[in-house]
Amino acid sequence: MNAQKNRIQRIGVYGICVKNQELLLVRASSLTEVAGRWFLPGGGVDYGEEPINALRREVKEETGLNATIGDLLGIVTDERTRSNGVHCHTVRIIYAVTDATGELADETAGSSDQARWIPLDEAAQLPIAQYAKEALRLKEIIL
Repeated sequence: MNAQKNRIQRIGVYGICVKNQELLLVRASSLTEVAGRWFLPGGGVDYGEEPINALRREVKEETGLNATIGDLLGIVTDERTRSNGVHCHTVRIIYAVTDATGELADETAGSSDQARWIPLDEAAQLPIAQYAKEALRLKEIIL
């Protein structure tokens, strides 16, 4: 029974946005266990929230941009044990983001600390989260 208490499942939604051969990415802040790692913009889906609305909200929070959501690309899952011993299974819903408009702005006091348009040929040099690499393959982007 105790093993069940140390397990959680999380639903997240993330977007892949490429403009002018640049990929929109966010960097994990020091408030996370993976500071400095780069991710796709997105995050947790709140209880009762539609995934597309969650993605719009998360993109706005993390990048300052207004996202136009395109096709559902697929789902990737992963499991990891957090530093507190909790084993987390994350189901990540991946959408294409067909446009992101507005002024790029970093999130303050959140799970990310930088939002950047990274040239595709430079993105492979960054420490990109494994789930993000798997998600990018859904759009035939290999890093």
